[in-house]
Formats: sequence, C-alpha cells, structure tokens
Amino acid sequence: MIDLQEIRMKNTSDLKLLLEDLLEEQFKLKMQAATGQLAKSTEFKKVRKNIARIKTIMKEKQNND
Repeated sequence: MIDLQEIRMKNTSDLKLLLEDLLEEQFKLKMQAATGQLAKSTEFKKVRKNIARIKTIMKEKQNND
C-alpha cells in the first residue's frame, strides 16, 4: 500500500507517472489472471485502491488550484 503522506507531497507530474505505472501493473495482473498464472488475486484490490487514491489526490490538487 502506498503511504498517503508521500502521495500528497508529490507534484502532479510525479503522480501521473505513478498512476501510469499502476495502470500498467493492473493490466499485467489482468493478463496473468486470464492465463491462469496469477498467484495472489488480492493484488487486484490493492492496485485498484492505490489507483483510486492517486486519482482522488490529483482531483483535490486540481480543485485547489
């Protein structure tokens, strides 16, 4: 899980890069699940929650500007 304090301290460009990485990881997990190679299905939940956290913080920063 990603620490919220760390996320809030990052600027928007860093958040976008982190979001891209998480989306790529989510895609890889989907491919592993489709081929039956996924060992831990709970990883989906963790990645989805981290994506939601980052999107929420990015939206908050947009509204504050």
